[in-house]
Amino acid sequence: MSGRGDSEISETGEDRTETPEDLDGGRDLEDVEDLEDVEEFEDVEDPAQVARRARWTAAVTGSLLALAGLAASMLRATGSAPALVPAAYAFGAAVCALGAFLGSRGRTRRALWLLIAGVMVMALGDQFD
Repeated sequence: MSGRGDSEISETGEDRTETPEDLDGGRDLEDVEDLEDVEEFEDVEDPAQVARRARWTAAVTGSLLALAGLAASMLRATGSAPALVPAAYAFGAAVCALGAFLGSRGRTRRALWLLIAGVMVMALGDQFD
């Protein structure tokens, strides 16, 4: 017989494949009596809840960063900083606001990248001060 030694049917003729019942001990959800086993089945998180949490996180974070950027822009505009500094803060705040909008619409990956880009623009503008 050619092949590997751990093939499905051994030389004695017995089947060596494991069925899903063999892997979990043959237990079904109805057979579970331990509280720990019941919690194992309940730990699965709802994907809709995860997506909703991501949208809220992106929207709130983007809004806070946009407000912080606008506040910094107003403070820098009243001071003796070059005009590029408040413009960079305002532009970064606008990018963060766009990220907040996209995050609230479910585009959380794009929102994350826009939030990162907005904060980087604000940080770069601060370097010109």
